[in-house]
Amino acid sequence: MTIRVLLVDDHELMREGLRAILERERDIEVVGEASSGREAVAKAGLLRPDIVIMDVAMKDMNGIEATRQLRAEGRKLRVVALSSYADRRYVAAILEAGGSGYVLKANAYDELRRAVHAVAQGKSYLCADVAGGVIEDAASTGSAPGSVFSRLGPREREVLQLLAEGLSSPQIAQRLHVATTTVESHRRNLMGKLGIHSVAELTKYAVREGLTPLEE
Repeated sequence: MTIRVLLVDDHELMREGLRAILERERDIEVVGEASSGREAVAKAGLLRPDIVIMDVAMKDMNGIEATRQLRAEGRKLRVVALSSYADRRYVAAILEAGGSGYVLKANAYDELRRAVHAVAQGKSYLCADVAGGVIEDAASTGSAPGSVFSRLGPREREVLQLLAEGLSSPQIAQRLHVATTTVESHRRNLMGKLGIHSVAELTKYAVREGLTPLEE
């Protein structure tokens, strides 16, 4: 049986490299690519992949939010997260969002094909550099207590990421297909929940919590 894969990464060269790795396998077919989490959610509905290789740190919508949305829609696909970071928060958050695997980009050549095959068989796969104790921790506690992933709702996290990326309330409203007043309401709620009083402070918080990617 052929495993249908959707590649999601905001760097074209990385996607090309991942495609080259996966297409060495006779039973893996790369059916499409996406450059953001939002595009991945849209394309998954059209292409119906079995597995999504999902970059964690992307602008517009990060891989954790995209994974959460894909899994919330009840789709049968499974997600393997791909990241430059071994940060425990990311691993716990992607698993809590419904992901089935986590591979570091530095190990992609050696481990990505194994991860795809394992996840296609219904197993979980964590690369060795992040595996120690993570599954047990994620299963018992989910996201780290007090982290952005547990303190804020999905839409609040989307708004926070877009604010931190420099978008105005009208721009965010257009991106999310909601009213500007709705975005402003989310921003007030964010500031109230976090005890933060400016967009600059919100941006620092988003970067510190790993919600907004640093340049890789």
